Amino acid sequence: QVQLVESGGGVVQPGGSLTLSCATSGTTVDGNAIGWFRQAPGKKREGVACIGAIDGLTYYSHSVEGRFTMSRDNTKHTFYLQMNNLEPEDTAVYRCALTVGLNIACISTPELYENWGQGTQVTVSS
Repeated sequence: QVQLVESGGGVVQPGGSLTLSCATSGTTVDGNAIGWFRQAPGKKREGVACIGAIDGLTYYSHSVEGRFTMSRDNTKHTFYLQMNNLEPEDTAVYRCALTVGLNIACISTPELYENWGQGTQVTVSS
């Protein structure tokens, strides 16, 4: 059984940093599509970053490119989202996800992900 567990959310001031972790079990983070998504109250779910299952490339949304960095540790079966220069607009529940086969579409098709974490709240406020 595949399980994903996020950690690392919290409250931070604008300009601050946080690192989210997604620990997986029952699967690997290498060879699968892995992604981070977020949803703020009253807004649509948004793809933030993902790594394609086939090409292993990392894709970012325009809103976070240059500020967020996604990485993975295959030996720990864990992937991460390093978030720098956080803005109030980054406030949301962040969820990690994993599925097989997705590549370049890994950031735009959350409905195709089979496995999700429970979510962690990130609040950026002064």
